Amino acid sequence: MIKNDLPKTELMTKDFDYFLPEEQIAQTPIEPRDHSRLMVLDRKEKSIVHRHFYDIIDFLSEGDVLVINDSRVIPARIYGEKVREEGDFVLEPAKIETLLLRQRETDVWEVLLRPARKIKVGGSVRYGDILTATVTDIIEDGNRIVRFSYDKEKFANIFEVLNIIGSMPLPPYITKKLEDKERYQTVYARENGSAAAPTAGLHFTKELLEKIKQKGVKIAPVMLHVGLGTFRPVSEEKITDHIMHSEYISVTKESADTINECKKNGGRIVAVGTTSCRTLESVSDEDGIIHPMCAETGIFIYPGYKFKATDALITNFHLPKSTLLMLVSAFAGKDFIMGAYEEAVKEKYRFFSFGDAMFIC
Repeated sequence: MIKNDLPKTELMTKDFDYFLPEEQIAQTPIEPRDHSRLMVLDRKEKSIVHRHFYDIIDFLSEGDVLVINDSRVIPARIYGEKVREEGDFVLEPAKIETLLLRQRETDVWEVLLRPARKIKVGGSVRYGDILTATVTDIIEDGNRIVRFSYDKEKFANIFEVLNIIGSMPLPPYITKKLEDKERYQTVYARENGSAAAPTAGLHFTKELLEKIKQKGVKIAPVMLHVGLGTFRPVSEEKITDHIMHSEYISVTKESADTINECKKNGGRIVAVGTTSCRTLESVSDEDGIIHPMCAETGIFIYPGYKFKATDALITNFHLPKSTLLMLVSAFAGKDFIMGAYEEAVKEKYRFFSFGDAMFIC
């Protein structure tokens, strides 16, 4: 698994805390997608400009490469009932919530069960008459490994089943129902596998991407299947005590060649989101050359990290004490970022998954 050598730091987790009024947590996506607000941060000038996301084209130049994460969110939250076992004495079946976290094999997944204590190894959960999960193992953090079974003649794979019975795994701070599942997908989402959206990409429309291409900016897709661990606040007092969950990444030779050619010609590599940034930094050598590969990454980026491949970053506003806030602080400077967040609160920006965006250049 790819990890970085953790830089020394005196910073503590509490140094990445900030106050956010609850009403600024975005509950629904903006329509159209590209009409969200955009805060533009110039790292060299230490300046801040307020625009809208459709203005992003003004800050991109011919010869740049936009690196997007084309992983697709699966409707990973499903509800079922515990299959009664010998010795069970219940008036009615136990209700079990299941969240699919990552695929281990074709029909073998790591999942989060609630309440987990009711399901031991060998126990099963039935989801209507369409799907059954049998627990095969319990791993360190209490998550379960399950094997799913379903009618293979009716369904080509588990994703077809999930599209019928599953709901989008929206973060707990979003309490309103999402009417359209596709609004928690990027318009370029391709391969199933993420348990959460790479949210910086949610602002792009197909029309905006076409205009960006017409300007002479190339698009290079990479893939990181987003896990829930990416979004959770850090609970350890010291940053360096935090352990990142690993996530699957993939970079094709075609995308690597596009990015490396851009670097060679003096263009900028613009990462769309922290997931694209983490992928780039995972597969880059010390000279900033991107190498095609499929791997697991547990890279942890916080102030003190030296960026090798990423020249500019499009990102949303992140949770307090999160590894994502630490990453953008490493990219732009902690004091600059925390000051920008303070201004975003003052200017009534919308925060988190369905919120507004930053462009850091």
